[in-house]
Amino acid sequence: MTETPRTGVLIVGSGIMGSVVARRLRESDPALEITMVDGGTPIGDIPGRHLHDLDDPALWARYNERVATGIQGMYTGAETVREVPDRLDGLSPGMYHALAFGEEAEAMPQAALAWNTGGMGVHWTAATPWPAGDEVFDFGDPAGWSADLDTAQRLLAVTPAAIGPTEAGLLVLDVLRRRYAGLGPADRRPQPMPMAVTATATGPMPRTAPGTVFPAIATGGDPAFTLLTGTLATRLLVTGGRISGARLRRTADGTESEILADAVVVCADALRTPQLLFASGIRPPALGRHLNEHAFITARVLLDTDRFGLDVAALPLPRVGEFSTDSLWLPQNGTAQPFHGQIMNRTYVDEAGRPLAHSVGLALYVPVESRPENRLVFSETDTDLAGLPRIAVEFDYSAADRALIARALDEVHSLARGFGPFDPGTESALLPPGSSLHLTGTVRAGAADDGTSVCGPDGRVWGYDNLYLAGNGVIPTAMAANVTLTGAVTAVRAARAVISRKTALAARRQEVGT
Repeated sequence: MTETPRTGVLIVGSGIMGSVVARRLRESDPALEITMVDGGTPIGDIPGRHLHDLDDPALWARYNERVATGIQGMYTGAETVREVPDRLDGLSPGMYHALAFGEEAEAMPQAALAWNTGGMGVHWTAATPWPAGDEVFDFGDPAGWSADLDTAQRLLAVTPAAIGPTEAGLLVLDVLRRRYAGLGPADRRPQPMPMAVTATATGPMPRTAPGTVFPAIATGGDPAFTLLTGTLATRLLVTGGRISGARLRRTADGTESEILADAVVVCADALRTPQLLFASGIRPPALGRHLNEHAFITARVLLDTDRFGLDVAALPLPRVGEFSTDSLWLPQNGTAQPFHGQIMNRTYVDEAGRPLAHSVGLALYVPVESRPENRLVFSETDTDLAGLPRIAVEFDYSAADRALIARALDEVHSLARGFGPFDPGTESALLPPGSSLHLTGTVRAGAADDGTSVCGPDGRVWGYDNLYLAGNGVIPTAMAANVTLTGAVTAVRAARAVISRKTALAARRQEVGT
């Protein structure tokens, strides 16, 4: 009879959050047995490597062409599709609409999930603005929050000014700084976008991805770490108030197995983390509720070079391997300036590579109220493509949300006209819900087990001794900015909680032994 395998910590999900958890656990204990499972398989030859850094020219071009749009929902390595495939096995690794997995997601039609090793962490643009004001959830410990944010920035290798500013970028920043002068502290004025990249003197800058956060994902070499790709966690094994392990299914042939674990950390994303908990019979009142995503307004305007005194022939060109000349940030600063701005500029060239015009790409993210009515509803009977409870998405904007969106539309139109001739009807849009892929709140953290949260500040699920959650779904606040850095804070906290539990158990055993 084959013995059921056992691991010290089981991590469900191999994206940025899972890799941060693994990295912190390994830094604490070089010998700790860690097993990581992911239903998807690698894109390219190296698991968990960012698509921006792939050696495959076709995959590289496909990613970089789409990322140049500035619309996260198009950041794919495989084709983004909406039609539901017949079978899960053989599904090409990449990003897919939730609709394509059989979810009832018409209320958030652009919501997507990554079906590949490394999750969204191989697709993201690596923008890492830090949260402030109402985005922060420090639970009364601002010093602890600051320390955890610093750790997350270190693990993601955040570079303060990664792409630009070029001469044209400095002009754009000057316009923004004059417009928003005095609306926030000095460190929240318009500035280059912090990005999780490795700065290089020339050529493309490698993006931080799961395989760089925790190198064993990409290269192996860690005898105490096991990565199981193409292996879907379908149910957590619940024994009283603790999790004994998980039920797994190999997607290639449907083979099922179990793995036992001393602790489990679920980092599957804001859709599939609550889905797995529901499938496992773990159903606190807040599960799936408070689904949130900032509204996404996009615009693009050609810079009036005459007005700004720029020589077209001298317009900046992106460095080899990059798609933009400048990546800039307009931080939110409370009610006076509630919008997060992401500005990605590029120069258009002719067939000979000579500059023709310079484009200022404006995106404003509008915070949306955190409301329990916006939620995921899981079916007791119907399943999705993965054989897990089918998800129905219920999402809409409140009256306050719509008023703020209208204000943001006026703001982006006014901003655009400050750079050049602009037609709001053809050069700007409010994108459909889900377009940013920055979903939050579905397994939100809280200070008390009062029915409004799924887990505590450290990610431990209420009522369970050894079950932890990490990722964007844990974020309980209405975010204006990109959410990955903030989500990584929850991974830092969850890993610390697992380490603390392990240390406490060891101390208890030693006391009993003596």
